[in-house]
Amino acid sequence: MRPVSETLQLKIAMLPESPGCYMMKNAQGEIIYVGKAVNLKNRVRSYFRETGHTPKVAAMVEHIADFDILLCDTNLEALCLECNLIKRHKPYYNILLKDDKHYPYLRIDLREPFPRLTLARRMEKDGARYFGPYIGATAVRQVIDTVRSVFPLRTCRKELPLKSPCRPCVNREIGKCLAPCAGKCSAEAYWDMMDGVIAFLSGDYEQVLKGLRRDMMDAAEKMQYERAAAIRDRIRDVEGMLEKQIAIRTDRAEQDVIALAQDGLDAMVQIVYVRGGRMIGGDHFALPREGNEDPGDVLASFLTQYYEDGNLIPRNVLVQALPEGAQEQLEAWLRQQKNAAVTLAQPKRGEKHELIRLASKNAMDALTKRNARASIREERTTGAAAALGRALGLDKPPRRIEGYDISNTQGLLSVASMVVFIDGVPAKKEYRQFRIRTVEGANDFASMNEVLGRRFTHGLKEKAEREAQGLSPIGGKFSDLPDLVLIDGGPQQLRFARQALMDMGADVAMFGLAKKQEEIFLPDREEPILLDHHTPELHLIQRIRDEAHRFGITRHRALRGKAAIHSQLEDIPGIGPKRRKALLTHLGSLKAIREADEATLLHIPGMTKSAAEAVLAWARDQK
Repeated sequence: MRPVSETLQLKIAMLPESPGCYMMKNAQGEIIYVGKAVNLKNRVRSYFRETGHTPKVAAMVEHIADFDILLCDTNLEALCLECNLIKRHKPYYNILLKDDKHYPYLRIDLREPFPRLTLARRMEKDGARYFGPYIGATAVRQVIDTVRSVFPLRTCRKELPLKSPCRPCVNREIGKCLAPCAGKCSAEAYWDMMDGVIAFLSGDYEQVLKGLRRDMMDAAEKMQYERAAAIRDRIRDVEGMLEKQIAIRTDRAEQDVIALAQDGLDAMVQIVYVRGGRMIGGDHFALPREGNEDPGDVLASFLTQYYEDGNLIPRNVLVQALPEGAQEQLEAWLRQQKNAAVTLAQPKRGEKHELIRLASKNAMDALTKRNARASIREERTTGAAAALGRALGLDKPPRRIEGYDISNTQGLLSVASMVVFIDGVPAKKEYRQFRIRTVEGANDFASMNEVLGRRFTHGLKEKAEREAQGLSPIGGKFSDLPDLVLIDGGPQQLRFARQALMDMGADVAMFGLAKKQEEIFLPDREEPILLDHHTPELHLIQRIRDEAHRFGITRHRALRGKAAIHSQLEDIPGIGPKRRKALLTHLGSLKAIREADEATLLHIPGMTKSAAEAVLAWARDQK
């Protein structure tokens, strides 16, 4: 541990014995950690002891150059303040939920006389009733379809009630809407149905099934067999949804079950959502660098961030572990956020503990799969780049690899593409395209010589300018020079490309890839290198080659299309750029222009009778 400065020692000595928050700062004044404490003096002083730190805390302490404190009257105030400070500053050493996706909710606006069922990505404090969250759009659409098959809800966006009734849409005819827009349904009758919708979405399927079975029997007794069959189908829809839910024994529970898995490096939090006594889904959140921290501290910090962002807080929250003495404080904070009763518990036995065990098992499975994906990702990116460097005899793995390709049509509209892979991953912001200026005809060798000359001329000049200003070459348009260049072609293409670099004095490793057998050619080696077709390094090379070709073809097609449109219209006497634009804007295509009559052409702004006649003469020649 590095020595503590006199200024910092003085601030430590003057710390008050009060609840509050502390903000650790580095030498640049950036906030790197935010914490709360019942006793600021004891908590902050503990960071500057020599021993007893976890690896994460030890690493953080090495960067502490200063700290600030904010005093609070109560522990709950300190907890709320800590949440807001973490959300605002996003300190490096705090647990941060970086998953910014918003799971969908179902929303019913209770202020409307005839509410609709809509999808919402965020839960707002707007007086509406929210149900969820649902894991993915597929799940929420399935619920919407089931609800609408059972309850004849309106789907239109009309602001009801209307001043005068309108004609109902087809949904009324097929029994999918009560048609309040046409005055076919009163607000009271509509809300009787909405009570069933709310009960259904809250997990009370039995009440809905009971009512549907009663309606089916009534219809059958009245010999309304078609109506009875339709209700039977609705019952099957509800029962089908029931079969897809995992039943648990807790009666009508509304719970979030939260557990943690750690592997010494990272952590994974798993949430299982229980609504209406049934599991409706789950989700997991990766927490990098938290694999060696106290589980209770990790979960407490996770709770405050997860529920601070407006996620739906259930009636009960079951959590695997919490810091000693923190349960009551966190429970009070959850009640404050929900503005309703909330129970926070750490079950140690029984049915609820089994739910915690299940969530913990899922957390470990998610962490294992994440690590496996990370391992595969590394093998295919940085690992593949390192293996490629070894195969080519480079001194170190190539960080930046550039691939080049030439596209043209019989020597016309030649375009060169440059794609960039950094650490084995496409860096699309670094891609560049060049129009070939000095080469006529289909001469890929000379075209490659031109584009490399232009790229490295710009790059070397910009690099020298940035270094003179004390700036890193990384960040400029061309100054970040490649460690390795891929040329799509065999020995001849490689020789021309190599000569272009040598003429400028640029010393960059380069190789060519021949398509026939995926042979790799080096400038100073006659025999090609053949890599196993199943190796990550060959797959990386192929990805770079294919990406360069795709990028070049995309640009070349755009140029061809632009040239084709303009070349034909430019042949028409008296049709300049403005009239060409007006023709394409109003008629949309060359085909429509050819088929237009004189009256249609004269209605286009800027067109005169002589110009219209010129277009008609051109159209006749086209036919």
